[in-house]
Order: sequence, then C-alpha cells, then structure tokens
Amino acid sequence: MTPTATVLLVFGRGVVAGDDGYRLSADSAARAGAAIGYVRAHAAEFRRAAGARVVFTGGWPHGPAGAPGPPAGYREGELMLALARAAGLDGCARLHAETRSRTTLQNLAHTVQDGLLAGEVFTPARPLGLVSHPWHLPRIRFLAGKVLGLSGAALLDVPVAGPDPVPAGRERVARAASRVCYLGLRSPEALLRRERRLARSAQRVAGLFPDCPGFAGRRHG
Repeated sequence: MTPTATVLLVFGRGVVAGDDGYRLSADSAARAGAAIGYVRAHAAEFRRAAGARVVFTGGWPHGPAGAPGPPAGYREGELMLALARAAGLDGCARLHAETRSRTTLQNLAHTVQDGLLAGEVFTPARPLGLVSHPWHLPRIRFLAGKVLGLSGAALLDVPVAGPDPVPAGRERVARAASRVCYLGLRSPEALLRRERRLARSAQRVAGLFPDCPGFAGRRHG
C-alpha cells in the first residue's frame, strides 16, 4: 500500500503580470490544484499527522532579466498558498510559502535554508511529497537527492494530471545538464554558488549573441 505524504513541496511555474495585477500561470495553478486535490483525498491522514504541512515554493521565475519581481503578497509561492487557503487546506495542514527562488534548485535550497522542513525526517513509511508536472519530477528527485539527501521511496511523486506542457527532449537536456554541472556537490550553499557561476557564464555567452534567442537564459521548472 502506498503511504501518504503529509508534507508536500509544491513547485510553481510562473507568475503572469497584467493590467489587473499578478496572477498564477496556468501551470502554477494546476500544480496548486494538484496539491489541493491530494490533501483533500487524504484529509484524515493530514489531520492526524504531527507536522503536516504544505510548502509552496517560488518567487518570480519567468520575469525578464533585471526586472523587479512582484510585490510582497504576489509572488509565486504566496499566490499558490492563497489559492490553497481559499480552498480550505489550512484546516488540514500548516501552509507555508518560500518566495525567494527563481529556479528548481533554489526552490529546494531556500526551503531548507528558511527552515520550512525543520524537524522532519522522511522515510519510505513517511515520504516527502513532490508536487509538479510529470516531466519535471525526475529532475526534482535528482536535485532533492543533492539538497536533502533523499531518494527512492523517501520521495513520493504527486503529479499534475493532464498533458505535459514542456517537450520531453528539452527537459532531458536540462536533467542531464544538472547531473554534470552539480557533480560532487551536496550542500545547498555549494549548489547555489555553482548555479550562480553557471548563470553568469550563460549571461556572458548571451551577450555575444544578442540576436540569437537560443542563448536567452530562462528557467523552465
């Protein structure tokens, strides 16, 4: 029997800025909806579990380089949390938002640094739930192994239902690049330092090819 994950990490995928303010992208809303559906389906287990919580992660991943992010209260994690609160999830679990991150690695690292998983021990009998689209989950699992030291049955996939919005080939490239670029690194701090160096290198390359969209750096997580 598959155990219930009563601690969930939800990975957002974008905030949209418009004339009427900021709102979640359709993919971010779908991921929040998957978390809401999972908690509702296991409401009794969540209410019984000590430390049951849902952590929504993300700041403003798809903003233009150098542009200011949304104001407090309208970042990715906060908007997903508001959606969950409106659905009544705070009656089953504590709800938290991590709002500094712009990448999948940062989602995990800042969640740890902010103490949002403090005191939790995850095992096959009590796994950590990962909420995202199916194409994204293998890379999350790899990075969770790096940041959290968790693998296998200690992690439980909670996938979004429906078609995957990103071509599988592009995600395979991102996953392979993560394995090469973060080889040998374990601590959140070391991983974030490496990511910053890689981002600076990508920006320098993009500056050499300003008219080539293939060199434009952007998260897709």
